[in-house]
Amino acid sequence: MNADEMKQLAQLLERMPGIKSIELKDVKRLADLLRDSPEIGSIEVKGFFGTGIVITRTAQGAPLQMAWAPPPAPAPAAAPAASAAPAPAASHLKEIKSPMVGTFYKAPEPGAEPYAKVGTRVSPGQTVCIIEAMKIMNEIEAELAGVVTEVCVEDAQPVEFGQVLYRIDPNG
Repeated sequence: MNADEMKQLAQLLERMPGIKSIELKDVKRLADLLRDSPEIGSIEVKGFFGTGIVITRTAQGAPLQMAWAPPPAPAPAAAPAASAAPAPAASHLKEIKSPMVGTFYKAPEPGAEPYAKVGTRVSPGQTVCIIEAMKIMNEIEAELAGVVTEVCVEDAQPVEFGQVLYRIDPNG
């Protein structure tokens, strides 16, 4: 991003409700931070009611937040299942979690075969889905080998950082 583009971005951000005090030097520092820190997956500048800046990591860990960003809203508690059937013992299952906030896509394009579905054998490095964040399509890879036992989200559903996407049986 060149100096003119950063200046235009800073001017745009100054006009956003709730983000009145951001300056060109702040935008430059954010751009430098993103460029120089490969562990940072994205930087999101929010306006209106969610005023602040949220920085997410690409590796395991909690989202980072600038000191002047509001804390994220707590996730609603999940309602207990209405089914009378007992849940299968899942202590040996491993989880593939979302490394970022975005939109989950099970296939490379609409109508295409999903990357992974129940019964699919995956191996480390294999793409299992895409998460779109800030108009960037991020391929999410399996970190372990095994068989998919559960797909925990629907196609095109928004996902949060750390949300379980798949459950994998490493013994399968």
